[in-house]
Amino acid sequence: MSSWEENIRKVVPYVPGEQPKRKDVIKLNTNECPYPPAPEVKELAEKMQYEDFRLYPDPEAESLVSALSAYYHVPQDQIYVGVGSDDVLSMAFLTFFNSELPVVFPDITYSFYDVWADLYHIPYRRLPLDENFRMVKEDYSGNNGGVIFPNPNAPTGLLEDLDTVEEIIRNNPDVVVIVDEAYIDFGGKSALPLIDKYENLLVVQTFSKSRAMAGMRIGYAFGSRKLIGYLKDAKFSFNSYTMNRPSLELGTASVKNDAYFRETCARIIRTRERVKGQLKELGFTFPDSASNFIFARNEKVSGQELFDALKAHGIYVRHWNAPRISDYLRITIGTDEQMDALVAFLKEYLKK
Repeated sequence: MSSWEENIRKVVPYVPGEQPKRKDVIKLNTNECPYPPAPEVKELAEKMQYEDFRLYPDPEAESLVSALSAYYHVPQDQIYVGVGSDDVLSMAFLTFFNSELPVVFPDITYSFYDVWADLYHIPYRRLPLDENFRMVKEDYSGNNGGVIFPNPNAPTGLLEDLDTVEEIIRNNPDVVVIVDEAYIDFGGKSALPLIDKYENLLVVQTFSKSRAMAGMRIGYAFGSRKLIGYLKDAKFSFNSYTMNRPSLELGTASVKNDAYFRETCARIIRTRERVKGQLKELGFTFPDSASNFIFARNEKVSGQELFDALKAHGIYVRHWNAPRISDYLRITIGTDEQMDALVAFLKEYLKK
């Protein structure tokens, strides 16, 4: 190793889901919405003034924050926006997890939690889920430097009820607790109402899933005024202009069509519940997902074999060669036609 490399910050980076360049595939691997954004987004995108792109965006993201404030009935100074929920969460790690004690999170969850902890030199401890992939809430009480967990969890799709979430928050009054709600719109109750009860609670959501805007990179968080203030201080010390102009304008337009948003979520939920039944008939088992994906396994075929077979057929799903979950596939809920094609292929393949 060269001498200049000795002081380099070295991390093992997070590996995102594959983004195939081919258009003739069924893409069920990154939990994107199978339907387009709200019609208002399309209309505004077609009318955008490209001349304005020479100007910096609003560093306070006032239009988007105002729309979120009106929609969720949360004061503007209790809302933070960033470049996707990944950016929001990363900034939250940097801002809130500065204790010598370890941050705690589930052992089966997003792999970028430990990546951020390593990047920022934050000690951490993974807490094992039980045999049914449920959080053991008692494990989250006690000596730690902070708590973060997704609800619903990923990749399992399991939802913890709000009483369990609140108990974890209540048992950690001296550290920041982050509830990562990327998939909450597909069947869960948000912890958002708890932010005025617990000053140390941060609730993080995204436009990437239910609002069909993964390509725009819009994430947001809710918390107490004090918590959001600290988060903004860290952001403005890092980059004042994190949100680009198109994302701010198109995100604002998306929030204003609630009927389209709710119908999109309902369509995905209906397809998910139908496909659950079809997969069960084919011998698959899976946790009861409350998200826009199903985490499934089949005892007859290994996860790797099924992943390879699907990919060779042009159907992309997600697979991890990791303890306890190597035989599972995470299958994003696509359109009805896409899911029918998936089920048809599995029927034929499992006959072999």
